[in-house]
Amino acid sequence: MGLFTPKKPALIGVDISSTQVRLLQLGQSGRGYRVEHYATEVLPAHAVVEKKIIEVDLVGEAIARALARSGSRLKNAAAAVAGSAVITRTIPMPIELSGEELEDQIQVEAEQYIPYPIDEVSLDYEILGPSPDNPEINEILLAASRTENVDICVAALGLGGLVAKVIDVEGFAVENACGLITEQIDTSGDALMAVINIGAAMTTLSVLRNRHTIYSREQSFRGQQFTEEMMRVDPLSSEEAEHAILQQGLPETHTAETLTPFKDSLVQQVSRLIEFFYSGSGYSKISQVVLSGDYASIEGIDTMLEEQLGVRCVVANPLVHMNLPAHQKESLIRDASALMVVTGLALRSFD
Repeated sequence: MGLFTPKKPALIGVDISSTQVRLLQLGQSGRGYRVEHYATEVLPAHAVVEKKIIEVDLVGEAIARALARSGSRLKNAAAAVAGSAVITRTIPMPIELSGEELEDQIQVEAEQYIPYPIDEVSLDYEILGPSPDNPEINEILLAASRTENVDICVAALGLGGLVAKVIDVEGFAVENACGLITEQIDTSGDALMAVINIGAAMTTLSVLRNRHTIYSREQSFRGQQFTEEMMRVDPLSSEEAEHAILQQGLPETHTAETLTPFKDSLVQQVSRLIEFFYSGSGYSKISQVVLSGDYASIEGIDTMLEEQLGVRCVVANPLVHMNLPAHQKESLIRDASALMVVTGLALRSFD
């Protein structure tokens, strides 16, 4: 980079889930990355419902607390809206169109695919490259969300002391983070990778080919159901139950009463999600499964899915080759599988 080339502003990634806020700031370390700042903050109940911000003030306050605890001085942020709030389409465009011509044409084409007035929608696009069937046509990935979904995310960041510079889509952030787990996955051109995010509010399937998302579907199977069932069996707080889950510190009584039924149900739900993909896509074989999210690291789920689906299954670790701060190393390793979204957002600093 030349001495007078303007440097892009550094961004802190902010992942707003249904139960907590995660903040992550990355720096470059040689050819790789290092974690510079990291913090989480539990959200009050019902502040976010099914990934939709309901109480913007409460979310903003949680972001502010997490930012203070993280020690980061950054003010520019990258956050994401849920895939369920976004419409994506791959559309063909003549390859000779210039940037301004392309934008104008995409605006026209978008009206065919979006069931809302165009002035109520925020649009973005990415050029995927020439079509395999016609080198004179570019494939364009169009993403659109109602502007109110974007505005409330921007408002929450603002209340937390941050300026929104990038509003991404959760699935695209995961796609971005997949570049950090290439040793865990098959990156050959025709390999179909299923990324299963097991969150507190819902489970999401994203199918990637050539590291680009070709399919996404959400299912209202909540990992938090397991936490709630634990609290019913034992007098535990939500924080104590989640700590026991993530630390693999479940009492033996929970193995039969809560853990085994939860894992069985999860495997069934994931199998159904993948069958939905097969039935509507023309594909018939997933090459591998990558598990992510708060509940992905529960012992034995990866093995059970391998046996059920007959394909290799791994638990994602986007931090595997990063330098980690000593005082947070244990918590980062423990949380790694839940950090795909926030890591993909933090990587936007280096796009």
